[in-house]
Amino acid sequence: MPLQYETIVEMKGITKVFPGVKALTDVDLEIKAGEVHALVGENGAGKSTIIKILMGVYPRTSGEIYLEGKKVDIKSPLQAQALGLGAVYQDVNLAQHLSVAENFFMGQLPKTRLGLIDYAKIYRETKEIMDSIEVHVDPKAILSTLSVAQQEMVAIGKILHQKAKLVIFDEPTALLTNDETEQLFKIISMLKQKNVAIIYISHRMEEIFRICDRATVLKDGAKAGTVYTKDTSEDELISMMVGRDVEDMYGIAHAAPGKTVVSVKGLTRSPAFRDISFDVRQGEIFGMFGLVGSGRTEIVRSIFGADAKESGTVGIGGRPVDFRSPRQAIDAGVALLPEERKTQGLALGLSIMENTNMAAIKKISRYGVINNRKGVEVAEKFRDILHTKTPTVHQLVKNLSGGNQQKVVIAKWLAMGSDLFIFDEPTVGVDVGAKMEIYRVFEQLIRDGKTIIIISSYLPEVMGLADRLLIMYEGRQMAILDRADYQEETILKLASGIKQEEPA
Repeated sequence: MPLQYETIVEMKGITKVFPGVKALTDVDLEIKAGEVHALVGENGAGKSTIIKILMGVYPRTSGEIYLEGKKVDIKSPLQAQALGLGAVYQDVNLAQHLSVAENFFMGQLPKTRLGLIDYAKIYRETKEIMDSIEVHVDPKAILSTLSVAQQEMVAIGKILHQKAKLVIFDEPTALLTNDETEQLFKIISMLKQKNVAIIYISHRMEEIFRICDRATVLKDGAKAGTVYTKDTSEDELISMMVGRDVEDMYGIAHAAPGKTVVSVKGLTRSPAFRDISFDVRQGEIFGMFGLVGSGRTEIVRSIFGADAKESGTVGIGGRPVDFRSPRQAIDAGVALLPEERKTQGLALGLSIMENTNMAAIKKISRYGVINNRKGVEVAEKFRDILHTKTPTVHQLVKNLSGGNQQKVVIAKWLAMGSDLFIFDEPTVGVDVGAKMEIYRVFEQLIRDGKTIIIISSYLPEVMGLADRLLIMYEGRQMAILDRADYQEETILKLASGIKQEEPA
């Protein structure tokens, strides 16, 4: 049956001005039925703003929106939903205390003849929808009991139940395993076959080129262009985003490793991990890779004193240590940039200046009184070094983009003068330009004789950056590979619990 409308959504001349900031300038965006359309750009380029305008979260300053050829004025998310627009965000926006089925039917619960909620119907229809995307969860299960990945699939199921004409996926794979990502791509393929229009936002270039038909690039709030992915390359797309030619993204200068800085022997904390042993040398970038739940984060939290170990030893700088708190680790020159930067790495309600000086507050204090002038000088110094995008260091951190928030976490530890930097998922939700700047910080750190441990679920990142790589599987240490021995297939097998065959 031919499509009645080839173009589902058309946004013309969209401009958005916030007090003191022009977020979007005359942006055009056209999304066709049955296409996966990537929306890419650096943090702060305007991606979130234009999506929020389409979903009725923000009013536009000027411009027009057409839905299936008809001009519309979307004033609220509920209106957007009623018009057939849906969005799956990285932070799942569902009612955690309700069941899967109740989330599906929120606001439109069917009633029996007696006026009671027809639970039999909502459980049945919810199960049918979830089974259709091969996600098998109990419709009666309370949402908070499900994994993040399962919750994301429930959000997708809810949108399918609402028969959306267009679905927005905003960084959907950031917290998914490889298998869960493949399942998501199957669902997107299914939506595409049903002529649903899809906007796909991701910083992962390999995903853009794998599943997207076209890509619109935003830069500094303006449209840099729209291209067919089959007719362009990763380097060309990144160049459009950052406004300059891109060399090898991971091509940082590595240092000759020096003396051993970290020595871990038989470290155990059941059931998270057991019998972990490795050494890390000065000037080295030591990588840790494994699927979600493999124990990587738990290991570094134990080293940092955030979690107690059961057995094993840790040495820092040639001396045995037994950190009972993060404060002890910090005083010993160890820095941890946690995966959950918003809840564990930053005080979102405080300024850039306050966050930057948080770990090293004694350096800008005298007799317990903080010298704000010194604090501003320190924050401005690292703002300039890290190219943090902000007009003032008095800006609240919660108002920064994800990439700039991550730079503030890094600035906090640079201000402390740490020697060992542990980066846990340092570039999740960070755009390409900010990633490259963070990698240049890595380069400067090792040039200055610092040591880095990096945890990443993104295999090209750890393969591209790490001098050696520890591979984990379900709390077990599978292997430590040298850079010369990196092979993607081998690493993925080890991370899946498949041991290497011993040479004959």
